[in-house]
Amino acid sequence: MGFKEENLSTTFSHNMFLEWRNNSCQPNFWRNVVPDPTKTCGPYHPKNHSHSSSNSYVTSIDSNGWVHRYRFHHDTIGMVVVDSAGSICAGTSSNGARFKLNSPIPGAGAYAVDGVGGAAATGDGDVMIRFMPSFFVVEQMRLGTKPYKATHKAIKRILDYYPKFQGAVVGVNSNGTYGAACANMENFMFSIGEASKTRTESVACITSSSRSGRQKKSKTT
Repeated sequence: MGFKEENLSTTFSHNMFLEWRNNSCQPNFWRNVVPDPTKTCGPYHPKNHSHSSSNSYVTSIDSNGWVHRYRFHHDTIGMVVVDSAGSICAGTSSNGARFKLNSPIPGAGAYAVDGVGGAAATGDGDVMIRFMPSFFVVEQMRLGTKPYKATHKAIKRILDYYPKFQGAVVGVNSNGTYGAACANMENFMFSIGEASKTRTESVACITSSSRSGRQKKSKTT
């Protein structure tokens, strides 16, 4: 690709990692595993299944219930590109919360199929690896679902099991039509680049409270 292979670790990040290892890998985000993740570094093995979602890396929650994190905690970059010939590619870089599993994995953080479309997602990597939202969005588009609806279906699918999940997914089909959906944030902003112009758009997020309200209403009608 023209890039020279090099070590991107810094003295600061390397020392941070060593300090974490020497402190029995604390904090970490493992749950329902053995040995006890609060005391050892592993390796870990599943203990049982759980649908609980952890917000251990949450910094604060405001009066409206929106979660805020330090600006340096997240640096996910997801991109979906459609060229003039209709070829599609998607990619993502992820570092999320420190010392946590991340999701730059085909199907989870990003996915694309020529002639169909591509998608990229951000959020709790542990959860996204289980639900493969990017893959799901692309397969929905393969079936003819519009990107906006496909992304919302992917998010709602996760919320069925993890109602407190926070994340977002964007999708673009082979015609350049795009859509996005998000969960449990006030809104989600994303950028669109066409020719020499770039602009940003925002989409309102699905929240646990609004979703539960609709479910109760549907049961009573």
